[in-house]
Amino acid sequence: MKLSHFKFRLAEENIGKYPTEHRDESKLMVLHKDTGEIEHREFKEIIDYFDDGDTFVFNNTKVFPARLYGNKEKTNAKIEVFLLRELNPGQRLWDVLVDPARKIRIGNKLYFGEDDSMVAEVIDNTTSRGRTLRFLYDGEHEDFKESLYALGEAPLPDDVRSLRQAEKNDMETFQTIYAEVEGAVTAPVSGIHFSRELMKRMEIKGINQAFITLHLGLGNFRKIDVEDLSKHKSDSEEMFVPKVACDMVNNAKANEHKVCAVGASSMRAIETAAGPGGIIKEFEGWTNKFIFPPYDFTVADAFVSNFQLPLSVMLMMQCAFGGYDNVMAAYRIAQENGYKFGSYGDSLLII
Repeated sequence: MKLSHFKFRLAEENIGKYPTEHRDESKLMVLHKDTGEIEHREFKEIIDYFDDGDTFVFNNTKVFPARLYGNKEKTNAKIEVFLLRELNPGQRLWDVLVDPARKIRIGNKLYFGEDDSMVAEVIDNTTSRGRTLRFLYDGEHEDFKESLYALGEAPLPDDVRSLRQAEKNDMETFQTIYAEVEGAVTAPVSGIHFSRELMKRMEIKGINQAFITLHLGLGNFRKIDVEDLSKHKSDSEEMFVPKVACDMVNNAKANEHKVCAVGASSMRAIETAAGPGGIIKEFEGWTNKFIFPPYDFTVADAFVSNFQLPLSVMLMMQCAFGGYDNVMAAYRIAQENGYKFGSYGDSLLII
């Protein structure tokens, strides 16, 4: 399929600006992919579509406060620094993006905090906006990380940032309740809707909860610049699929129970780890798997994900799973019925 197939008009008022007060009370649209039938529900009612022995696959990556604002030495120009990943804990080296990039050269020093207490030196150019920073900090690594993160804010994606600035509470709301393994610079937002109460109700009903880790990067939001999707190259992301998750998923499939992928990252992880017959194996490494129609899914029977923005790779995955015509029709109905789209948007369950 072509990139232009995934273009649609989305009014600003349809983009989620804030999450719902209670995580599991967002809207949920249910799409039956075999018939095209649509139901309008509340997210906490997702449990009604699953039974004892079914398995949900969650991504337990944890977001860190990746966006910082600093000042360049001498000129005092304001610089945005987006932390991507720590390269060397001992040397305090970080891979970052800077904006505006044209002002930042090797050898420049950047100052952070009201008292300029955190200092970093640019030691390398990696891409047009990419830089390697060495933070000049004396002290234990954990103290450094705590001080660094105290200066940062929630790395809200552009769909939300176009409407408002990040707020302190976003570090709690832009995070799943089961987040455990730090490393993501954006949240697996489909999982944000799961409350502790809902997870407990799932447990009581006998629905299994399998956890994988895929550290989401900014590639999910990078614009695709080719019309022919077969020529698109996705960024690689680090992922881990442990044996306990494999056993849960494989046992569910062996006993003809349903497997539901929570979000595009969980779907990408289990499809990366899948072998013949949809049996998944332990995995530790990187994936750049890009799923778009047509695609033969081998593991999941159900897929829940937020309503996505136009031209996004997550929308393409939804169309691959639910059928292009079905999903795009659901998107039109969602706009007509006031569903919210994007990172703080409502959800689409495809079964």
